[in-house]
Amino acid sequence: MREGPLIVIAAGGTGGHMFPAQALAEAMLQRGWRVKLSTDARGARYTGGFPHSTRIETISSATFARGGFLTKVIVPFRLAAGILASTWKMLIERPAIVVGFGGYPTIPAMAGAYLLRRPRMIHEQNGVLGKVNTGFASRVNAVACGVWPTELPDGAEGVHVGNPVRKAVLERAGAPYIPPGDYPMSVLVMGGSQGARILSDVVPAALANLPPRIRGNIRVAHQAREEDGQRVADYYAEQGIDAEVKPFFQNVPSRMSEAQLVISRAGASSIADITVIGRPSILIPFAAATGDHQTANARGLVQAGGAILIPEKALDAEALTAQIEMVFSNPTAATKMANAAMGAGRPDATDRLVDMVLSLSQEID
Repeated sequence: MREGPLIVIAAGGTGGHMFPAQALAEAMLQRGWRVKLSTDARGARYTGGFPHSTRIETISSATFARGGFLTKVIVPFRLAAGILASTWKMLIERPAIVVGFGGYPTIPAMAGAYLLRRPRMIHEQNGVLGKVNTGFASRVNAVACGVWPTELPDGAEGVHVGNPVRKAVLERAGAPYIPPGDYPMSVLVMGGSQGARILSDVVPAALANLPPRIRGNIRVAHQAREEDGQRVADYYAEQGIDAEVKPFFQNVPSRMSEAQLVISRAGASSIADITVIGRPSILIPFAAATGDHQTANARGLVQAGGAILIPEKALDAEALTAQIEMVFSNPTAATKMANAAMGAGRPDATDRLVDMVLSLSQEID
């Protein structure tokens, strides 16, 4: 039996990079391709969700963003070692295409593909290219964009494909929205690992400040960092608000589909989930995000009327209460937001990305 063509997927060690990489791996395996994931030791910790038939290759890589002086001194040598190893393996295996999803662990594979002139493309999840994707944007054959518009460097042209979402989200795509009313209403609060503290500081107080007619009906699912969880849970209990507080909810898609409102950071994967399922949201972009990319992520959804944006510097309990009350007091407007969010979604993002991969691998040899 003839083996299928080989795709090398290069992805860094964060969920934002690995979730869309996993979606592409699943889709290409279903089409009979062989899939190799190229990452570093940090990225390898996030590979548990990849199909078992994915070949995981750990390549030497490094970043200047972490570690002390001596660690940073050896970064170029570790990168060089990774590039040499990756290039040698590609010379032998001759992959049909190499796809990078950003992060320093993608450098060896993308550099090897460039040196050997193999078909290559990148997928950028955020509205502003990360440092590594910026470096390769003019050295690849195509740039796939997760959100639109995406700020691209001169000479690079992007194609809006969307951010692939996992199967559990697709199963809830376009789930009917129940507008706010005089009955139990759900609020989902998602902060992300780096930006969760400020939401834990502000959101509970904002919900507690709501008029009794609204506050008495709300049920809260709040993702909070482990070190903040108990105080957040205690505060909700003191205020008489029905709340479940956890570091992570395994069933986010089902909770989101049942929610009347989502309060969240503006990470690319979060926005992809919100738009595919179609829910009103209040977005607070993480101010320390590189290149303010979370504000860029939110821009299209806000302009479409599907979300309300509050800059982190303007976030306080009073301002957030006003926005929450506005959503919950106007079911017609809330429904319009849900529909606008769904209209901005790309549930077929994986298929669009696969089409680009197949087309590019056939056009260039």
